[in-house]
Amino acid sequence: MSATISLFHIVINTLGREMTIPDETSEHLYKYITAIAKSRDCKMFRINGIGNHIHMLVGLSPSIALSDFVRDVKQGSSKWAKQQIYFPNFKGWGKEYGAFSCSVRDKDAIINYIKNQRVHHSQKSFEQEYQDMIERSGLEWNEYRLT
Repeated sequence: MSATISLFHIVINTLGREMTIPDETSEHLYKYITAIAKSRDCKMFRINGIGNHIHMLVGLSPSIALSDFVRDVKQGSSKWAKQQIYFPNFKGWGKEYGAFSCSVRDKDAIINYIKNQRVHHSQKSFEQEYQDMIERSGLEWNEYRLT
């Protein structure tokens, strides 16, 4: 049997980056998304966020493409969240997403980064955080990435 691990730090913002994921009910959404990952034979190492975006560290199954995984998460969780009383203002996810490949050596540091999102965002906006992530990855920044 082949042995593989493909780790991705995935970032998805809400439609219009509106604060539509309440802190007090966000765990319901995270559990639902984790179930989607599990159903696709992917391993959710950590998921967290604030009202306008989420971060996930996912071990992607070799049987699914990254874009298919993100599509499944966005479509499935959007449909589900709109039907729940927990997310009365949720309108969906933005068009774009960020996905950054990670080394196994960096796994614990990324888990801690995701775990501390609320503290982190008391000092930095999502927009600034995301721009920094894009530029550190060697990609060119443009405002379209926030749609």
